Amino acid sequence: MMKALIAVAACAVVAAATPAQTIPSPVARALADPVRADQQGDDARRQAAAVVAFSGLKPGQTVVDYLPGSGYWTRIFSGVVGPKGRVFALWPVAGARYAEKSLPALKGRGLANVTAEVQATNLPTAPVPVDLVWTVQNYHDIPNKGAGEPALRAFDAAVFRMLRHGGTYVIIDHADKPGSEMTGTETTHRIDPAAVKRQVTSAGFTFVGESRVLRNPADDHSKNVFDPAIRGKTDQFVYKFRKP
Repeated sequence: MMKALIAVAACAVVAAATPAQTIPSPVARALADPVRADQQGDDARRQAAAVVAFSGLKPGQTVVDYLPGSGYWTRIFSGVVGPKGRVFALWPVAGARYAEKSLPALKGRGLANVTAEVQATNLPTAPVPVDLVWTVQNYHDIPNKGAGEPALRAFDAAVFRMLRHGGTYVIIDHADKPGSEMTGTETTHRIDPAAVKRQVTSAGFTFVGESRVLRNPADDHSKNVFDPAIRGKTDQFVYKFRKP
């Protein structure tokens, strides 16, 4: 009975935030789980219900959370996929320093369906075909330090190999102004959404669509994303691609 009440309450909250979208019950239950009390205050700002629903993630599936930060999304995914699903929270070897605190904390939660690790390479891999590869505010970093489009091609190809046929690739990132391409990736930490779409589809993916729940027309794209005037309120795109 209590679980049912939690699910109903969660559905009511997320429905108010995203009236045009139906939130699947596994997503609502995962978000409402009391074990997430420490991070639930961030759900509305991140539009967690809407973007996870948009990804199409389902119970029993396998998902990769690439460069997972503190594990915010990893913990949600753990609840959505349930005991028959798997979550891989992966850091590349070059990003090992970002895992120094987050990795032990995530492992300490004892989530039975989560494998969290720093990989031995900079390109993501998984021991089994996966249903969803997810990365948030990281894609714009890949071409930096002179790596350029070859690094993006290698990364997208690695994601393509990881996914099963019909698998989904979701990229969320800070939007730069149209036509800017990748000129702001190291300065304002933004990337032109059109450049992302072109790059990913050139790797063999089909563009499925966009969720606009994180779009902010008040952001003129001129500020660094860490600028206090815009931090946490940047215009962000949510793109979904599929492996044929």
